[in-house]
Amino acid sequence: MAEANKIPIINAVGLSKEFRDFWNRPKARAVNDIDFQVFPGEVVGLLGPNGSGKSTTVKMLLGLLYPTAGNLTIFGQSPRDVETKTRIGYLPEESYLYKYLTAEETLDFFASLFNMSGPERKRRIDQLLDMVGMTHARRRTVGEFSKGMQRRIGLAQAMINDPSLLILDEPTSGLDPLGCREVKDLILLLKKRGKTVLVTSHLLSDVEDICDRVIILYGGKVRATGTLDELLTIPEESRITTPLLKADALERVLKILREELKDESFSIDNPRMSLENFFLDVINKAKADSIETAGVVSGGHVADYLTEGVSKEDTKAVLKELLVEETVPVAAPQQPTAAEIRKEEVKATVLAGLAEEEEETPAPQSESREDLSEANAKLKDLL
Repeated sequence: MAEANKIPIINAVGLSKEFRDFWNRPKARAVNDIDFQVFPGEVVGLLGPNGSGKSTTVKMLLGLLYPTAGNLTIFGQSPRDVETKTRIGYLPEESYLYKYLTAEETLDFFASLFNMSGPERKRRIDQLLDMVGMTHARRRTVGEFSKGMQRRIGLAQAMINDPSLLILDEPTSGLDPLGCREVKDLILLLKKRGKTVLVTSHLLSDVEDICDRVIILYGGKVRATGTLDELLTIPEESRITTPLLKADALERVLKILREELKDESFSIDNPRMSLENFFLDVINKAKADSIETAGVVSGGHVADYLTEGVSKEDTKAVLKELLVEETVPVAAPQQPTAAEIRKEEVKATVLAGLAEEEEETPAPQSESREDLSEANAKLKDLL
């Protein structure tokens, strides 16, 4: 669905925030007349150096600060609306946790704020502790944890209410490379499930791995925004990657390049894997050799309830919508509502489930009429 046909989850128009002193004199204009939107199912990075207005913007999104000027809505409502807040998960830059509560008690406390029943709280707590690799430390007090372990508990509490919008402020701060990779994989999986994620981070490599778009702030204003392809592609240069060439083949390629480029310089080298991928490869090999560790254990999967919440009736309705029209293209909705945003999340969940069942089957190169008929038959069988 094109963005023009979507209702944004976050819509900021002319958003400004000015701080004043005791005598009501202007002291600092932290956010200065910015416009931006975040659409359903997007992962958007909010970037900028210290003092650029990121934290102030996030606080306005959470309803903790009131804008001086402009308009800001989340799910079409004010950020201060209580119902809106129940659909948001937030991980602050610093993990503000009660140090005398255990990990289990911490999550139970946050779950109780959403009026969950006792059995549901326990189910979600067990799944989240397993997901962040902290089951073995569930009865240890949070004050004993390292920063990285506290960060994992903070991430778990941000998702205790299964939010539609997740706001993560420096989510990988204090985590080891293994934890960073797990968080990034989790964000990408939540995106596949139709969730919307806003990330602020100073680790630009992490942002590059997970974000669809970025918004760069400086001096309280938006200085650049767009997809990573739009912003990072260098159109004046080309790059060719091939398997390792034999000497005679490489020489022929070099001869063509010299003739084509004449006096212009060029370079050829061997591609490198990132240090993060090399590190993770070493760790995974160590795990395969059954080497024990006293540190954090990798969760390796997402809590089941984050991929649940779809009734049988909703699933059938979505499957009917997914039946492929062989001749008539599906028209995009004119004006989706908040209920339709939820339907998009349900649809993403069903699609991801189907993809998991077929993950061993190679993806077809193109869709023929026979492929479409087969897809329709499979969906009808599921109904």
